[in-house]
Amino acid sequence: MEQMRSQQLAEWLADDSRKKPVMLDVRQPWEFALCHLPGSLHIPMHLVPLRSNELKRDEPVVVICHHGWRSKQVAMFLEQQGFTAVINLEGGVAGWADQVDADFPRY
Repeated sequence: MEQMRSQQLAEWLADDSRKKPVMLDVRQPWEFALCHLPGSLHIPMHLVPLRSNELKRDEPVVVICHHGWRSKQVAMFLEQQGFTAVINLEGGVAGWADQVDADFPRY
């Protein structure tokens, strides 16, 4: 599984020549409602096994949580299910607030 820092994701999203990844946010609904990256797909961690069929196995998926621990577990699960381009967002949305957007809500 790849790891990616928030600044790397921001550069990818800003690059119109690259296909955008699916940004899979696996936090709880209240966390997602508080803040999330625009365009994120919200599937809480406990529902990923039931809803992973909503993702394409060969498309890049960046998994996102608060600090990067839950997302790492989900990324490992997706790899075990045959997903080939899974990336964990190291530092999660907290890292995004630190590295990319100082105005991003923190909790």
